[in-house]
Amino acid sequence: MPKVKTNRIKYPEGWELIEPTINELQAKMREAENDPNDGKRKCEALWPIFKIAHQKSRYVYDLYHKKEISQELYEFCLEQGYADRNLIAKWRKPGYERLCCLRCMQPRDHNFATTCVCRVPKNFREEKVIECVHCGCGGCASGD
Repeated sequence: MPKVKTNRIKYPEGWELIEPTINELQAKMREAENDPNDGKRKCEALWPIFKIAHQKSRYVYDLYHKKEISQELYEFCLEQGYADRNLIAKWRKPGYERLCCLRCMQPRDHNFATTCVCRVPKNFREEKVIECVHCGCGGCASGD
């Protein structure tokens, strides 16, 4: 008889503290993924998903840097996909502390091989109210 593989994940110490918030954000993500796209532009349908993914990553990142969770739990969250490792890596670099998503800084996704308009500080903008086409961000540049 073949062995039965079980998917038992060993949760690190401190998981009980962040589990309710992570589960709540996961439920919001499922709801956003299943939400009908009636009357929305193609790009607007993904905005809630980007927003929730950002919230989850920011939650884990802030807890780790305030020393409220251990490095073991932080690495566990990154490995299990509860937070985006690449986005958090960019937040550690100067000028990207408030980056909303990785697509906003990739030149290949924008006109004239520049970054997204949400990366322009508010005092340098001609239009005061903008929305990023990719994620719906209103502005994530550090210098306001």
